[in-house]
Amino acid sequence: MALRCGIVGLPNVGKSTLFNALSSAGAEAANYPFCTIEPNVGVVPVPDKRQHVLAGLANSASVIPATIEFYDIAGLVEGASKGEGLGNQFLSHIREVDAIIHVVRCFDNEDVVHVSGSVDPARDIEVIETELLLKDLESLERRVDKLGKQAKSGDKKLKDELSFTEKVRDFIGEGKPGRLMHVDQDHRTWFDNLFLLTAKPVLYAANVSEADVVDGNEYTRIVAAIAAEEGAVATIVSAEVEAQIADLDEADRIEFLKDLGLGQSGLDRLVQSAYTLLGLITFFTVGPKETRAWTITRGMLAPQAAGQIHTDFEKGFIRAETIKFKDYEQYRTEAAAREAGAMRSEGKAYVVQDGDVMLFRFNV
Repeated sequence: MALRCGIVGLPNVGKSTLFNALSSAGAEAANYPFCTIEPNVGVVPVPDKRQHVLAGLANSASVIPATIEFYDIAGLVEGASKGEGLGNQFLSHIREVDAIIHVVRCFDNEDVVHVSGSVDPARDIEVIETELLLKDLESLERRVDKLGKQAKSGDKKLKDELSFTEKVRDFIGEGKPGRLMHVDQDHRTWFDNLFLLTAKPVLYAANVSEADVVDGNEYTRIVAAIAAEEGAVATIVSAEVEAQIADLDEADRIEFLKDLGLGQSGLDRLVQSAYTLLGLITFFTVGPKETRAWTITRGMLAPQAAGQIHTDFEKGFIRAETIKFKDYEQYRTEAAAREAGAMRSEGKAYVVQDGDVMLFRFNV
């Protein structure tokens, strides 16, 4: 499954600089609004040391990591929902992603213009959230109007859908994002089909200067509090630091991060936070040809996981030969793991666990 994350925020908060470091895609970074017109797309490998351990043990010819697609969406401004700036175009781009990475400026720098004249994370977050809420409210009003006309036929299902959609509209109208609304399973399809911008999971990336990359600052604590209040995820990154290490080789990058007092890059933390936010895990397939990482949703059953490799694997699923990563690492080969009883034969009801090494048996 291809995970798509849209990087959003006000102009000049460090979105494109962060994107460049993520993907080396060369998105223009300039000190003025709207330098990004179309969303740049970068495909970024998901860092996972386990995969390289497995590849080394299996002498795999190649390593194919899981990936995330990052979309650098141009800066939103107040009034975007009414078309201010290039609002409507940018809001439509947000609709295409699975999750939103909201970059929030948490650094002072007189040389980098702030679109509102000062640094204020709470205000900046509210501006973006308000524009998304207003756009959702606009689409919900249209949907309620359409359903209202259709429900006049007396169809009970349409009346029920109208009633539910009105509740969603009222919830959004109170300034609450769709992701905070409790929706029971019976109404989940109706809710999902509304395609609300504010229903998308949000990861706040508090962008700081190099001096604050380890401990953060008063601004990042504001962002963390807002994230905690709404059950979102927040992480500290420094686009400035990430830009410096983007072109370093692995050894120099590790040394650079060590000198800063960091165990891993902010981008690695960002990718891992995105996985956590969306409830994603990784399983592996291992062999002499390749060691490959596959992304699935936590709680997915073995046949569904097999279907991520090929639909025929799911249709003809018989069983999955499964070894936990730690067991594979301990016993070093599939044969040794099997002999030690660490290879398990799992059926259709097996819930795949993060780090499972899997071999699927299926009928063609």
